[in-house]
Amino acid sequence: MNSGISRREFLVVSSACAMLARTGRTIADDASSERPFQVHAWQRDARNPVLPPSKSGFDMGCCMNPFALRQGDEYWLYYAGADKQGHRRICLATAPVGDLTNWTRHGPLFDVGGKGSFDESWCVLPCVHRIGDRWHLYYTGRSAQTGVGLQGFWGMGLAVSDDLKNWKKVSTDPILTGDSFKEFPNNKGIAGGGRILDVPQADGSVLYRMHYTLPTGTPSKDLKVDQAKHSVIAHSKDGLTWTDKRILLSARLDADYENAATIALNVWRTKSRWRAIYAGIGTRFGAYSICETVSDDGLVWQRGRPGENLALAPTGTGWESKMTEYPNVIAEDGKLRLFYCGNGYGTTGIGTAVAEMLD
Repeated sequence: MNSGISRREFLVVSSACAMLARTGRTIADDASSERPFQVHAWQRDARNPVLPPSKSGFDMGCCMNPFALRQGDEYWLYYAGADKQGHRRICLATAPVGDLTNWTRHGPLFDVGGKGSFDESWCVLPCVHRIGDRWHLYYTGRSAQTGVGLQGFWGMGLAVSDDLKNWKKVSTDPILTGDSFKEFPNNKGIAGGGRILDVPQADGSVLYRMHYTLPTGTPSKDLKVDQAKHSVIAHSKDGLTWTDKRILLSARLDADYENAATIALNVWRTKSRWRAIYAGIGTRFGAYSICETVSDDGLVWQRGRPGENLALAPTGTGWESKMTEYPNVIAEDGKLRLFYCGNGYGTTGIGTAVAEMLD
């Protein structure tokens, strides 16, 4: 293997994936059942949603898929906005860290693709990361000819920038597709929504690890039909060629809030291990809820007993009463700041919450 991942890591995760495919549970899930699993104590902002759709214009239909960067004393929030015609584009909004209701909307960063392209209708699910001397923005495209659900997304595109404001697509073709998984060799669906991490290598180089979503099921209103969506990774040296693709998390059949799918895995390092937050789909809520998981190596993940890792469920009668999804976490002055979507995949906007850090 040329990815810099050790043979031991490969064997461990391969074994875990084999068990997962059979039962929906990993070895680590079973091993963690003897100790309590702790999630962050998220405190929702009373002003939520802090970034609702506009009354007109480029994001009147929705504000979805938040991805936050901190630039000085501001948050730069990349998200997908929908216009009156239903086209969705990657947009940017900025706000002072101390006032998350005072957003300046800068509009779309680039347009959807041309007729017949993989991103002809939508550009959604931004993931921004510094690779080399440039910023990379990965996004998921939707064509006009594909089907419903995440299985209708068949390519992830790339735009680059020197200043985080001015972006240019590198190609009219997708940079990453949903194939090359031995478990699903004929799969086409792919979706972003995760995060990229730098994994230092022994020779001083950096290996980039992208977390994203692999939709493999058959769209249906019945969640008990094969709606599988898996949290997966791929590795790259240059941000252009992605290899060494692996499944990390899948649905847990005995956890009714994530017994259909897992998506949008956002991973970060603590002092001694790895933590992540993601969205699960299950029969309890009939849609998304936000969950957490932990790992000793970033490859094999623990979720505790069913119920223990449910972190932010739908609540109340308002903007997040039906679903909570697409979480994105960033450090904020010794705490964690969470951005996430509510009902209708962002049709009610983007909200926020804070929590004390856990190791």
